[in-house]
Amino acid sequence: MPNPQTPLIQADSLNLRINDNPILQDITLSLSAGEIVTVVGPNGSGKSTLLRALIGAMRPTSGRITRASGLRLGYVPQRLHIDPTLPLSVRRFLNLPRRHSRQAIDQALEQAGIPGRADSALTSLSGGQFQRALMARALIDAPNLLMLDEASQGLDQAGTAEFYRQLEHIRDRLGCGILLVSHDLHVVMRAADRVICLNHHICCQGRPEAVTAAPEYRALFGTDDDTALALFRHNPHHHPHDAHTEPDHAG
Repeated sequence: MPNPQTPLIQADSLNLRINDNPILQDITLSLSAGEIVTVVGPNGSGKSTLLRALIGAMRPTSGRITRASGLRLGYVPQRLHIDPTLPLSVRRFLNLPRRHSRQAIDQALEQAGIPGRADSALTSLSGGQFQRALMARALIDAPNLLMLDEASQGLDQAGTAEFYRQLEHIRDRLGCGILLVSHDLHVVMRAADRVICLNHHICCQGRPEAVTAAPEYRALFGTDDDTALALFRHNPHHHPHDAHTEPDHAG
């Protein structure tokens, strides 16, 4: 079990290049238990690459990533292709690569918002239900840190809002940290304790209301409408990091 006084994961001066193209530049960030952090940015800004680097799927060109000792990591990918001819039930899918108890599977499906679907064929699920099955798979080992890459795709606006409310319940129940990438700005910022605005480097970060007021954010997303920004505001949660409300400008 990670020490609650130390970050779950931390990146220091992280750089990553692909075919000599700089994708991530001088990224420094950390994430603590009980915190929901959202990464936003335009297409091609390096958001998915950042998550893959943090979980160890991509090797940084330079810099350091530190993970807490004993960290249990759950990851929900942006997409996962399953052969539609494969006779795979949700239960069998959740038992890959190792078996779990019936109780653990039922609990994970309930937490993900699709209770009672363990014996359904994976291919019979709607797009939104499939994303929730991926979420259940990430939750089944009670992660300390949950990472989600555009995990609300396939959901309509109401389903997306419910999905992020579910994330808050998961955080409150497990006490885990959550790091998610999303383009659903109007919805996701309401669930975030902290927002990181990324465009290959960290443009700004802080509480949602501070970030949406930052000129770097407005330049990227082309909004200067304060009434629209009001949609981003949410009821703050009382966690130790609540004091850090100012955007952290990083060039």
